[in-house]
Amino acid sequence: MTEPSRSLFRLGLIAMPWALFNRPSVQLGVLKGYLTKVEPDLQVVCLHPYLGLAKSLGFELYQEISQDVWLCEGLYAGMLFPEQRGVLRTFLAKRLRQCKSAGGQNVDRLWEKVAAHLQYWLAGQEWGKFDLVGFSVCFNQLLASLLAARQIKALHPQLPLVFGGSSCVAEMGSSLLATFPWLDYVVHGEGELPLANLCQVVAGRQTTLAPQIMASTRQIKEEAFAVCQFKSLAELPTPDFADYFFELRREFSGEPFVPELPVEFSRGCWWGKCTFCNLNLQWHGYRGKSAAQMEQEVLVLSERHGCLDFSFTDNVLPGREATAFFAKMASSKKDFHFFAELRVNQRGETLKGYRQGGLVAVQAGIESLSQGLLDRMRKGATVMENLALMKESLALGIRLDGNLITGFPGSTEVEVEETLANLEFVLPFTPLAAASFFLGHGSEVANNPGDYGIRAIVVHPYNRKLLPPQILSGLTLLLNDYRGDRAHQRKLWQPVVKKIRAWQQFHEARRSPAHLLPLLSYRDAGNLLLIRQELPGQATLHHRLRGTSRGIYLACGNMVEFAELAHRFPKIGMEQLTTFLEELTAKRLLFAQGTRYLALAVHTTAIGNDI
Repeated sequence: MTEPSRSLFRLGLIAMPWALFNRPSVQLGVLKGYLTKVEPDLQVVCLHPYLGLAKSLGFELYQEISQDVWLCEGLYAGMLFPEQRGVLRTFLAKRLRQCKSAGGQNVDRLWEKVAAHLQYWLAGQEWGKFDLVGFSVCFNQLLASLLAARQIKALHPQLPLVFGGSSCVAEMGSSLLATFPWLDYVVHGEGELPLANLCQVVAGRQTTLAPQIMASTRQIKEEAFAVCQFKSLAELPTPDFADYFFELRREFSGEPFVPELPVEFSRGCWWGKCTFCNLNLQWHGYRGKSAAQMEQEVLVLSERHGCLDFSFTDNVLPGREATAFFAKMASSKKDFHFFAELRVNQRGETLKGYRQGGLVAVQAGIESLSQGLLDRMRKGATVMENLALMKESLALGIRLDGNLITGFPGSTEVEVEETLANLEFVLPFTPLAAASFFLGHGSEVANNPGDYGIRAIVVHPYNRKLLPPQILSGLTLLLNDYRGDRAHQRKLWQPVVKKIRAWQQFHEARRSPAHLLPLLSYRDAGNLLLIRQELPGQATLHHRLRGTSRGIYLACGNMVEFAELAHRFPKIGMEQLTTFLEELTAKRLLFAQGTRYLALAVHTTAIGNDI
């Protein structure tokens, strides 16, 4: 006898605003790719309503809003909890004024547009065809997902709904399930294996839920959240982004933009020690793909979707395999462009190899220009290494984005003064952004608050504006506040914030064809080194170094110890060498930390060309 055929199980997966409109959701694409591979009776449809909202608001305004977590969540908070609109209106209006593309928009008009889009999108879906609907909930997506889920449940009370993603890990997920009755399940951590199990249970083909799935029908045990994830990412097929491109063609006539495709080389963080970080709560351990697997994935996606730009979603690139991957990309002569997050030790020949393979933009974990702070943050890096990465990125033509964390608990006046002094030396490089410290749930600081002078962890004041008290009291959220030295830190770091703003304005004013040269560069004639230096409010300076002086400066092109310089230039006395290095440092042509030195000027012909 032949086994009776099983009916098709239909799963809907949703990524709500404010995902980046020019990218498909990597979470949805990976889930669909895996689930349709292992479950032949499973049909997966991925929905990207953020495309329609971007169309409604305009790309520029949507993008600006998507960069402000409180504006993102606040707009949907006002629809999910209308009673909060009074306090939200003023709060959101102030943030909306920072959006250059807002024009004459006010918050009420924006609420109307966002609400109209949601109703239009909900009405356009055949919810009755689904057996299960899941939401990928990451940064800026929580309240939009809760609102959409409530609306869907009102339309189809029997349709089971599941949440998963970085905003649903452990206590955060269990608190969502306990607070919002329209949620049936929450997946804690990595989603592929638990979601496959959940589909089988809902379909009646299995009876036992994976321990990583929290359900409204059973008691939630927060003390022991189970781990259910791949031992190796080799089990993952190429992501399936077909639904995103289908919606893109449906929403827009022509091609208003060429999407950037998200890909993941690894999950977790091989460093995993930064005290402020809570980006890896959903992963247990660090796992990566091979260079060959990553190469095949990029080639397939490029051919399939006609795209050349890729963004690695990793918290940090894997060392050895990333080097091999970019070498493969360089040898293939394909004009791919990549974005990735790096640690500052991924420099030198490693970074040059990345650039040759197409890496054109990076997010770097710089965080501080004070060694004391870097040590307490457990960054495993020095201030000089931070400067070296900033310099090398500029020289290679790699766009670098990075943050300086201000207001870290327990910061001292000495650390702030060190930061202010070192900001003078990074002036020639791409400006960093000031990022006010926030207390992330699950971070080392949050788990051991007393070690950082924190007396109590409290609800973030902005969350009090977004959520009613009776809702807020039962939730565990990603962003929190604390009682301690917060007010003192805010005042202490104001000069740094002001100086960073001036740094940014100085670079912004130079963005014209007349300023093609970097702020600090050199030309070398073999017997003469000519250094060109621009400083705010001053005429351009030119420094000439000849003979041994030239040799010493070039020897500091990479970080070098004083003892090594003394060995390489024995004819110059120790005292004379020290004086010369101090003079270069005083002119901000050289950076010194301890007994190490780093020349800051970049070669004029090396900027993005000599690769």
